[in-house]
Amino acid sequence: MNDRKRTVAVVGAGVIGAAIALELQRRGLQVTLIDKGEPGRGTSYGNMASIALDFAAGSGPNTWRKIPRWLLDPEGPVWLRPAYALKMAPWFLRFIAAGRPSRLRDIEDAGMSLSNPALADFRAMLDTIAAPDLMTDEGCLAIYETEAEFTGDRGHIDFMRRYGFDFDVLEGAAIRDLEPSLSPSIAKAVLLPDNKTIRDPYRLVVKLAAAARERGATFVSGAARTVEKNADGTSVVLLENGERIAADFVVLAAGVHTRFLAQKLGEPIPLETERGYHTQIMQPGVSMRYSVIWPHRAFMITPTAGGIRVGGNVELAGLDAAPDFRRARVLVRHAQRAVPGLEVKDASEWMGHRPALPDTIPIISPSSKMQGVWYATGHGHLGLTYSATTARLIADMVTGARPAVDMTPFRIDRY
Repeated sequence: MNDRKRTVAVVGAGVIGAAIALELQRRGLQVTLIDKGEPGRGTSYGNMASIALDFAAGSGPNTWRKIPRWLLDPEGPVWLRPAYALKMAPWFLRFIAAGRPSRLRDIEDAGMSLSNPALADFRAMLDTIAAPDLMTDEGCLAIYETEAEFTGDRGHIDFMRRYGFDFDVLEGAAIRDLEPSLSPSIAKAVLLPDNKTIRDPYRLVVKLAAAARERGATFVSGAARTVEKNADGTSVVLLENGERIAADFVVLAAGVHTRFLAQKLGEPIPLETERGYHTQIMQPGVSMRYSVIWPHRAFMITPTAGGIRVGGNVELAGLDAAPDFRRARVLVRHAQRAVPGLEVKDASEWMGHRPALPDTIPIISPSSKMQGVWYATGHGHLGLTYSATTARLIADMVTGARPAVDMTPFRIDRY
């Protein structure tokens, strides 16, 4: 009797890959987790620590109206480096096409099919690693300095009503009662009680990878170059250093770098990097209970990692351009307007690469070209939010279980 465990190579040790590795190992497979760096040291290290259940919509008329103003504003939330504009043009055209009314509702429905179970899945994942305290009880506050800003976000408010989100609209003193650090100039706020905060996203990934190892997974340090098939039908992940990792199945979860692996397998995907910045302030001079998002300026202020993190923004400049930390400093100035007592002492700046698809929903899919290979990439701003749900769905597909979610919208060959 052959009782050999089926083997899986998971490429990418960010929050998505680490969560998948743990879930597959938990279901009885033998996992090798592969990354060129240590688990959690890539894009997952610097995310804004938010479980953002309401962030499911993508392109659309509301976004189109804002983009010209954003691109012309040197301190706006979206910055396209001129040298990269031509390379971004095909992606932008797909982004606009995804916002057609006939397409937008399908995209919203697909996003919500991941958002609906995300909080319960995340709590179950935290229970698996015996770390439920990594998630806060408090929700998130969306803030508006003027009535015009609130009105300008009406499309998002309508979206939340349509999909049955729990939220409360607050004004005046009621805002400061919840979060005293906020400026009196904030006229309105929307409390999102189910949008939780992770106390330290890097620590979360470390714990996920450690829990997978404790259950028998192994970690290999190296950059994946391609995936090939052996004569017996098993797969091999070839590393840049020449090492070969054989496995029955392969999961590609390497963030934006997945696009290079997909291209070598003959299934190119329009995966771009939305570069994001943060400033981690360890002596902020204030304390905050709630994460705060300012929709008009498209950034967040989050109590996490032992301090307060200010981050967000989208810079379109590709993988190779050097960081421009002026973006991070602009966000800090905006944050000090919202939180007047915020000081910037013992602070560090960071830039990372969100893997973004033009229709803003991820690829969670078997390969259309090579049997036994799956993709989990393109989560954009929602890698942390969707990590536990993605892990469950990938594990279902790899083990032959039927996913509870319709996986058609997330297939790799939808473009």
